[in-house]
Amino acid sequence: MSGGSLPTHERRWASDTVPAKTILSSTTSPGTESNSAEEFVEVTLDLQDDDTIILRSVEPATFINVDDGADTPASASASISRSPTIKRSSSSRLRQFSQELKAEAVAKAKQFSHELNRIFSWSHGHAAQAITGFDSALAARALRKQRAQLDRTRSGAQKALRGLRFISNNKANAWEEVENNFNKLAKEGFLLRSDFAQCIGMKDSKEFALEMFDALSRRRRLKVEKISKDELYEYWSQITDQSFDSRLQIFFDMVDKNEDGRITEAEVKEIIMLSASANKLSRLKEQAEEYAALIMEELDPERLGYIELWQLETLLLQKDTYLSYSQALSYTSQALSQNLQGLRNKSRIRRISTKLLYYLEEKWQRIWVVSLWIMIMIGLFTWKFFQYKRNSAFQVMGYCLLTAKGAAETLKFNMALILLPVCRNTITWLRSTKLGLFVPFDDNINFHKTIAAAIVIGIILHGGNHLACDFPRLIKSNTDYYDKFLINDFGSHKPTYIDLVKGPEGVTGILMVICMAIAFTLATKWFRRNLIKLPKPFDRITGFNAFWYSHHLFVIVYILLIIHGVFLYLVHIWYRKTTWMYLAVPVFLYAGERTLRFFRSGFYTVRLLKVAIYPGGVLTLQMSKPLQFRYKSGQYMFVQCPVISPFEWHPFSITSAPGDDYLSVHIRQLGDWTQELKRLFSEVCEPPVAGKSGLLRADETTKKSLPKLLIDGPYGAPAQDYWKYDVLLLVGLGIGATPFISILKDLLNNIVKMEEHADSVNDTSRTSDLSIGSTDSITANRVSPKLKKTLKTTNAYFYWVTREQGSFDWFKGVMNEVAELDQRGVIEMHNYLTSVYEEGDARSALITMVQALNHAKNGVDVVSGTRVRTHFARPKWKNVLSKLSSKHCNARIGVFYCGAPVLAKELSKLCSEFNQKGSTKFEFHKEHF
Repeated sequence: MSGGSLPTHERRWASDTVPAKTILSSTTSPGTESNSAEEFVEVTLDLQDDDTIILRSVEPATFINVDDGADTPASASASISRSPTIKRSSSSRLRQFSQELKAEAVAKAKQFSHELNRIFSWSHGHAAQAITGFDSALAARALRKQRAQLDRTRSGAQKALRGLRFISNNKANAWEEVENNFNKLAKEGFLLRSDFAQCIGMKDSKEFALEMFDALSRRRRLKVEKISKDELYEYWSQITDQSFDSRLQIFFDMVDKNEDGRITEAEVKEIIMLSASANKLSRLKEQAEEYAALIMEELDPERLGYIELWQLETLLLQKDTYLSYSQALSYTSQALSQNLQGLRNKSRIRRISTKLLYYLEEKWQRIWVVSLWIMIMIGLFTWKFFQYKRNSAFQVMGYCLLTAKGAAETLKFNMALILLPVCRNTITWLRSTKLGLFVPFDDNINFHKTIAAAIVIGIILHGGNHLACDFPRLIKSNTDYYDKFLINDFGSHKPTYIDLVKGPEGVTGILMVICMAIAFTLATKWFRRNLIKLPKPFDRITGFNAFWYSHHLFVIVYILLIIHGVFLYLVHIWYRKTTWMYLAVPVFLYAGERTLRFFRSGFYTVRLLKVAIYPGGVLTLQMSKPLQFRYKSGQYMFVQCPVISPFEWHPFSITSAPGDDYLSVHIRQLGDWTQELKRLFSEVCEPPVAGKSGLLRADETTKKSLPKLLIDGPYGAPAQDYWKYDVLLLVGLGIGATPFISILKDLLNNIVKMEEHADSVNDTSRTSDLSIGSTDSITANRVSPKLKKTLKTTNAYFYWVTREQGSFDWFKGVMNEVAELDQRGVIEMHNYLTSVYEEGDARSALITMVQALNHAKNGVDVVSGTRVRTHFARPKWKNVLSKLSSKHCNARIGVFYCGAPVLAKELSKLCSEFNQKGSTKFEFHKEHF
């Protein structure tokens, strides 16, 4: 008897090596002698540990006549074991050998006769019935195989066959890199099995690479622990073979460890666990048994207990059919080619002029604001430069004095102006006025940083010229020149260098420079984001806390600046000491803002309703919403925890919708303050309920009191203007998805309201006659413009890119709700998990299959646990924008992004490129806090 691959705990009845004499007759009982006229069948049985017997297959045996003496008994048995056919010899010697084997098989069969009788009778009728059932199953599978071979010839199949890559590196010199790795790792001319993954560039998938190594070794009928360079090249050639059939066979061999040409459910489970481990999907690994059963149910409808190579290939080809739920964007290559046609035949000058015109069209708000700012600084510098050129001190101190005084005037202007971009309440109000059409308030933080850079340049010009140029010229001047030009400004006694530095002007100036140098340094991204790792105790000067506290040194700076302006060199009339005039309005406005925040935060008392700590170090806080707290989707607010610090306020996007009766924020551990906040809530929250991720407790049921929180806001952000656009492209990286969750909720609420309104209008029209119906239609027309204004956005595309599978728990409820209620397909969501190898890679191939099957059957994505499909690797943003441009011609698309600056540059550049190619206009916005 012969059988398929079995789990290690199973036992096989009779012998595998000589199937010719372990077959049972379909016309006689096992104990009956057979003659040359008998017809034989091959029966495969499995005996389980629980004493149950599984009938695997019943197949007709094919006999081939061979010459007497063609095979010795040993060679005959060996030949038979390698062939699916059964050879029958007329040789008396072979016949005797056959009878002995048959007698042995019959004896073994009698040992389990009582078990066999419970399953089926060995009478002629029952055997025929079993044969008929399995014949029909085998016939059904053969028909499916034939259809699968036909499907492969279709054009759509060719695209799918490009997948299943083992190596993503397609460089021409890839083998040279592998060869260099071999030279580094080899010992005595051989590469150890344990170093194979590192050698071929699969260090991050070592287990997967070792299984591939073993599969390739089994092909050579070897089980080796080391290979030579020639053998490595042979392995590499098979791995990188461009033939899909070759790659598919390697993948099949990795699963089919016993080389019987069949894959059982246990082997499928093992490869699922291996793929999940390679892609860091711990949850998928835990559910491997369930998903293995799912694959067997799909590929083995005949219940034969195994699948073959062609069935695995069929699943690969049908992957896109199973993924039809993804609602892919319709891509029209013809429309895109029309968009590109306008630029193909343009000259170089024409292309440059087109880019220049587009740049001016896109950046005109920033250009005129920055241009005005620069012109003001030039005007102030020039005014002071020529004013002091007429001063008598110019005769001694020269142009150094003029440059220092001109720079000082720009410093006074910039020190006043730098406060305005951080007056958040004022900015939030101004952006809602018509001034928002002309001033880019979204770039307030960038403008704040630009002014800071100008202040640094001003300090260098002002302080440098004083300390290194005009002070030395003053000291070195002869007495006659001093008495003639400077005696009225510095007195009858010519000062020394120390006298000039230790005076009120010098001391205040030096102290200001020190304070500003500290604040500027700790505000850089290297210190603020902990990119610089310093040894203790110097590590305290990095992080958000250091940035926050050091920035408040500007209170001292402004006090010193006013004192410095009172004791100016060469100025003696009070109304010419203009420093306080520059600072009065901005300082008063900023002080008013801080006072408003102080009193408002105390007035906005909030009560925590729910606390959740999710995988990835994300803390979710759900709190009561004060009656006076009104906000728009996309805005943010500040949160303070007095237990941690009574002075620190940190900004977080509001993830609840304006229509919700609560406020919620999602806080990820990115700094010392957020880590301390999570620690506090971890202490007061009880352990998670079984089957739930995170710590979920309402404050009424929590035994310990939750830490007190204060909030301040809301404040304006670019995303709050999403309603101005026809189409939205929302892109969030990791925790950067938070600003867009509120927008999705708000859109969903509007969709529900629109559906309810449509239903009410339909109900009214059905119950009205023609005259009344005309009146109702007029009423409906009066109401519908409001809804149209609310739902100006016709489509929204949400792309969420994250590195950790657990991140999808953060907004699982929102995604499921959108997928369920958005029947009109207004919102299209795409999740991307970068820890998983891109689709087409052999390490993620089986995960893609499981994902497709499970969603097709249960409507749930196996990776995210939601109804939204999870894509693997990173999105191809150029393709995304291409599809949107073709699908929404002449539309105004708002691209909103929150995440790392690197992708912001790429998206901004792509938006610029596509705006020059076609009629669709992309407007890019990045979140700033």
